[in-house]
Amino acid sequence: MPMMIEKEKQTIDSCRFCWMCRHVCPIGNVTGRERNNARARALTLSVVLRGAAELSEDIVANVYECAMCGACVKECVTGWDPLNFTRAVKADAAVAGVTPPYITRLIENNLETGNPYGIKNICDELAEKLPEMEKMSGTLLFLGTDARFKCAGKALKAAELINKSGEPFAVLKDEPDSGYMMDFLLGKIDETSSIMKKAAEVLNRYETVICYDPADAKIFMREYKEWGIDIRPVIKTFTAYIAGLVRTGALKPVRQKRAFVFQDPAHLSRDLEETEEARFILNACGETYEMLLNGKDTMWAGNLIMKEYMPDVIKRTALERWKNAMSTGADVLVTASPSEYQVLSMVRDEAISATGGREMGLESIEETVLKSLR
Repeated sequence: MPMMIEKEKQTIDSCRFCWMCRHVCPIGNVTGRERNNARARALTLSVVLRGAAELSEDIVANVYECAMCGACVKECVTGWDPLNFTRAVKADAAVAGVTPPYITRLIENNLETGNPYGIKNICDELAEKLPEMEKMSGTLLFLGTDARFKCAGKALKAAELINKSGEPFAVLKDEPDSGYMMDFLLGKIDETSSIMKKAAEVLNRYETVICYDPADAKIFMREYKEWGIDIRPVIKTFTAYIAGLVRTGALKPVRQKRAFVFQDPAHLSRDLEETEEARFILNACGETYEMLLNGKDTMWAGNLIMKEYMPDVIKRTALERWKNAMSTGADVLVTASPSEYQVLSMVRDEAISATGGREMGLESIEETVLKSLR
């Protein structure tokens, strides 16, 4: 495996002996399959490293079953990072020509259309609204791939909320690809770097970039630095930006008799270590309850890109998170990830039915604030 560096090989060798991450893997928890935890994956890859087996399509398929949510990294008391060798194996698989066909299709879609779903045009409603939001401003609201192509309604709500504050901002009709999807699909390869550099050229025209999707914020704030890509604007998560507007009084939500429970996106809470801003926002709108696994210990609820090739597993992952949320007694489950919102919304009715019909709402955080404004 030529893309492997010594650190990643050491991680594989070390992960073979520990099961500390076994109980926190969201995929392993719903499948019950040993192959879906970092240790089992490392055991298999160690056989490849020793030359006792070839890197095969089946082994690579198992690598793509990793959610890349970082729960194993957070739990590892020895400080190893299984996500590093997971990314490296994806790049090696592409070089060796053993990437599973369903992943190759997503990669080709992303290169051709700017999104892995192969959608050629954003929805009509968003396309109609974007020109009037593409105004001159030093602040850019970066919507991201999932928001633009899969949940445009939420993207419009995010823009509506900032509009309520009176703060000027721009939204791009031809928004560049952040590189998140290619980083997930292929890791550190030239194509990913090229996409990121093109995005940086656009972002560097602005003073501030507000990332609606935590996945893009993580890419801009962490991965660009690792790649040595110059990105000059101040990068803010959407939740941090909205919390700032609430603090200054630019947005004035009224506390209501509603109880919320927040689904911490892994990119936000673990990668960027931001856990309090969303709770500050929700506490300004009502009461906040907590799931057992929250903050940096959050349990991933699924995403749209993996739903493309693991729909049943993602469905079960989302249902499990609904079960956690409903056990709190809150009225509304609130998300700050467009991808998690979509997978949770797809199974909401089934989740309610499974719990005896107890009603529970689902809102994106901008919807919650909009409903609470004076």
